[in-house]
Amino acid sequence: MSEFSERVTLGRSGLRVSKLGLGASFKAPTAAYLEAFERGVNYFYWGSINRSMMGDAIREIARHKREEICVVLQSYSRWSWPLQFAFESAIRKLGIGYADVLLLGWYNKPPPRAVLDTARELQQRELVRKVAISTHRRSFLPTLLDDETYSIWHLRYNAVHRGAERDVFPCLEGRNEATRPGLVTYTTTRWGHLCDPSRTPPGERTPTGTDCYRFSLSNPNVDTCLAGPDSTNHMRQALAALELGPLDEEEQAWMRRVGDHIYGGDRSSGIRDGA
Repeated sequence: MSEFSERVTLGRSGLRVSKLGLGASFKAPTAAYLEAFERGVNYFYWGSINRSMMGDAIREIARHKREEICVVLQSYSRWSWPLQFAFESAIRKLGIGYADVLLLGWYNKPPPRAVLDTARELQQRELVRKVAISTHRRSFLPTLLDDETYSIWHLRYNAVHRGAERDVFPCLEGRNEATRPGLVTYTTTRWGHLCDPSRTPPGERTPTGTDCYRFSLSNPNVDTCLAGPDSTNHMRQALAALELGPLDEEEQAWMRRVGDHIYGGDRSSGIRDGA
């Protein structure tokens, strides 16, 4: 069995989750999400853009195995009342009773006090277990290292955008899972660019989705990486990463070469890197 097939403790959240997480913004059918759950995937990320296919899967799973699925509800709201309204509406819509994680989305500086007060109130009412934060400003995250408000960090990391290796991962060194945040990465295929043959440097093999997920998960600081499957085939590419496990050194070097070529060939790379 691959080490990626085993569930991990998501840092100081204490949640036991799969190495692969799934987003709701894409078009994979409900059956594909259910197949992923049966194969051990339990991190289901219900963002502000979502589709009914994942929602139907969450409802079906939660009816009988609510404690086995980790449901993440995201909010981009900068005001308390829309956050609370949307959050409680999502809980009712999904039929889950509570969310495992409330993800405060796209904060490049500390959230407003009213938003944090609402998050704490939802925790006190046992409507949410843990609070996470996502950012595109990597240097912001180390300032939150000892802030236990946030049990989980979401950040971009892939073979093109590897700045987390410099700006985020070093601050986690020497920390055990009980004293560090859980780390979840997204944009693993760089919006599909890593899998686009027209962007691959001459003489190099074009990565698959499987390769991209394995690249992210091969970094020991990454607990879980998110996949955005648009079809059953995409879902199975993602699941294959769990079976195959980490990339070896030669494979990692190849992914970095492809990533460097794409970064250098896209004039928007620097803007995307910090936006």
